[in-house]
Amino acid sequence: MDTTDQTETRTGAATDAAAGSTAAAELTPVAGSTPLAEGAPVRFDTKIAVLLRDDLEPWQRLNVTAFLVSGLGTVSPEVIGEPYADADDTAYLPMFRQPVLVFQGTKEVLAGAHGRASSRSLPTAVFTSDLFGTGNDRDNRAAVRAVGRDRLDLVGMAVHGPRNAVDKVLKGARMHP
Repeated sequence: MDTTDQTETRTGAATDAAAGSTAAAELTPVAGSTPLAEGAPVRFDTKIAVLLRDDLEPWQRLNVTAFLVSGLGTVSPEVIGEPYADADDTAYLPMFRQPVLVFQGTKEVLAGAHGRASSRSLPTAVFTSDLFGTGNDRDNRAAVRAVGRDRLDLVGMAVHGPRNAVDKVLKGARMHP
């Protein structure tokens, strides 16, 4: 499992390059991140991670990831950055202020990660296989409510918390290709 700072540095650098952002020296650290030395990458004290079951279809992976991360900003507003604007002053919605790392694992790895996240009381979102058969939020909540925590047929989860705690939760998972 590659959940070290090295992964975050690689992921952050790729994210910054893909977004066409300015050099790291011009970045301003935000609450919850380690202060920047000139030219140093941003290192956050927390981690946002999504863990997907490795037998999902590609469309399911994307759908589950989108649903899962939508919940994190509601209980941890500090993970949301400032709104965006382009050079023409067109306003855009704020997004997470740090990378979202996506992992995969077997059904057993996911169940273990869920148990560890629960025991640490980390903010967690879950997606069960039953949710592929529902069509609305009310039915989604009812499907999860109908099953005990240890019997949920998880296909994905998102978690946010201190880096070391999230790394421990993800034990046995591997980075999504």
